[in-house]
Amino acid sequence: MTDAELSAVAAGAGMVGAGTDRPSLRDMLVGAHSGVLLVGITPPRRSASHEQVGEIAKVTMARLAHLNLDGLVLYDIDDESDRNADERPFPYLPTMDPAVFHTEHLHGWRRPVVIYRCVGKYPEADLRTWLLSADIDQVVSVFVGASSGQKAVQTELSQAHALREGIRPDLLLGGVCITERYARGGDEHLRMLAKQSRGCTFFISQVVYDVDATKSMLSDYFYACADRRTAPRPVILTLSVCGSMKTLSFLQWLGVDVPRWLENTLRHSADPLAESYDQCVANARDLTTFCRRLGMPFGFNVESVSIRKVEIDASVALAVRLREMLDRR
Repeated sequence: MTDAELSAVAAGAGMVGAGTDRPSLRDMLVGAHSGVLLVGITPPRRSASHEQVGEIAKVTMARLAHLNLDGLVLYDIDDESDRNADERPFPYLPTMDPAVFHTEHLHGWRRPVVIYRCVGKYPEADLRTWLLSADIDQVVSVFVGASSGQKAVQTELSQAHALREGIRPDLLLGGVCITERYARGGDEHLRMLAKQSRGCTFFISQVVYDVDATKSMLSDYFYACADRRTAPRPVILTLSVCGSMKTLSFLQWLGVDVPRWLENTLRHSADPLAESYDQCVANARDLTTFCRRLGMPFGFNVESVSIRKVEIDASVALAVRLREMLDRR
């Protein structure tokens, strides 16, 4: 797909699903409905001025305004050098608290937000204050644990789950699931069940490129739920385009398994962005067919790990394609 084609698709986003009445994100997640579509973004750097943050928010809202999304994901970025000793392809730059970015700068966003919380960064008192102040009609959260067992934390993931259950059980909570962790240990579906027992109503995956392993994880989770006579919760599968070798390196540094054949294709392609875009669409089709056949509630989350405009535009175009796919029966 050329730059012009990507721009044309993104520009026509407002026509997709226009005028349809959709349940709220909360209703879809609580009711375990398939079809959720989210876009994930990273808040501005903590060092950005108030004016710069305002401009970033303005550009972001303009980019997303005509997408038929069910919600916006705001990531909480943490230094993960403890997990991977290799040099980080892009430098770690502390970012704004996603909750602050939402409340102070995203006034024009009227749909729900999914606010990530790397709980180890925060003292329990700070998490308590935020939990008590969160607007449950607009805010959903995902709690994320430490990036490695060696990382010093202020609040353990289990503590954060218990805190939320004790003081704000009405705040909808999600958890993270990771295909690569499943591929290594074979027990990610059991981690999901444990999080579900602690109040998680849905899951969002790490970026998916290894579709077969993801299908195995979803299958194990689905049948483990059946064995325990509990309903499976929706899994929102994250897709991300890759427009350069540096982006590919960063995805791999983050722990995303990119199949060797696809890595070779991207490295030797004259247009790796088009290749990765087409592969994301193909992966989405495969996962959609699999989940519908299995009876597994699912949705998609689109993110760009790159700040290059062409890759962000491609992620917007991907969101448009996924909305069409999800709405098709």
